[in-house]
Amino acid sequence: MSAPTDVNFLGLEGALADDATAAASILPVPFERTTSYRKGTVHGPRALLQASTQVELFDPHFDGYPCAMGISTLAPLVPASDDMAAALDEIEAAARGPLERRRLLVTVGGEHSLTLGPLRAAQSLFGDLGVVQFDAHADLRQTYDGTPFSHACIMRRVLDLGLPTAAVGLRSLSRAEAELIRRRRLPVIWGHQLADAASRFDALLEALPPRVYLTFDVDYFDPSLLPATGTPEPGGGSWHPTLALLERLFTAKEVVAMDLVELAPIPGQPASDFVAARLLYHCLGCYRRRIRGTAADPDLPVSED
Repeated sequence: MSAPTDVNFLGLEGALADDATAAASILPVPFERTTSYRKGTVHGPRALLQASTQVELFDPHFDGYPCAMGISTLAPLVPASDDMAAALDEIEAAARGPLERRRLLVTVGGEHSLTLGPLRAAQSLFGDLGVVQFDAHADLRQTYDGTPFSHACIMRRVLDLGLPTAAVGLRSLSRAEAELIRRRRLPVIWGHQLADAASRFDALLEALPPRVYLTFDVDYFDPSLLPATGTPEPGGGSWHPTLALLERLFTAKEVVAMDLVELAPIPGQPASDFVAARLLYHCLGCYRRRIRGTAADPDLPVSED
């Protein structure tokens, strides 16, 4: 089931937000079932969308307007089922529509467990995919708190799908997860290697298929930049180096879908919400540049006043 929304990403209106012509679709999923420390990811999608209305539409990095490609905001999806497996099936079904129309699907959460839904939809439509994970946590547990569908298990479920992965920023995991990474030789740029990530990232990407799914858990960032997440971990990513990695990802690979998860807003402190909104707009700018090239950008067909 879905709930109405009165907030479009960036506050876009008219042709720029028309789902019939948009190149990208935002699917808000305020889904929270298994968070294990600080709660609040259920409020993440709304907070990101609200903060995005204060993001400047002109982006000097791209010397233009990424939103000119059209970005629709779909109605928030609130799974009706109390069963985790069935709820993830609902999310998968909702994700199929934009993907079938070859839109860039951006699922905004919500807790990290929801990734399985849009990822399965993408795999069914595109076949061989790689999965690029920006995260503080490995999320490779077989089960956690009695369920295999916990936010702490999502990347283990990705491996179950037979998809190759590359992780960036990991710095918190169990011994069993560390042994799994070693045994299966899973590619990782660890948190303590982030200062040198630019020299390591291309090798990770080269080992992946041409098409990828991007899952971005905002706890990847250092808490000094983004504290509003369930389990903030010190030693995380900083702003401009992360944007540079994302540019390389969107240039080297065809990103067919992505998610942005685990934003847990702190009342009265909107900075994290704004960081998440700006991050998403940068990803969309990278996507637009890939599909459009470097042609001169036309004026935006709406007033910026």
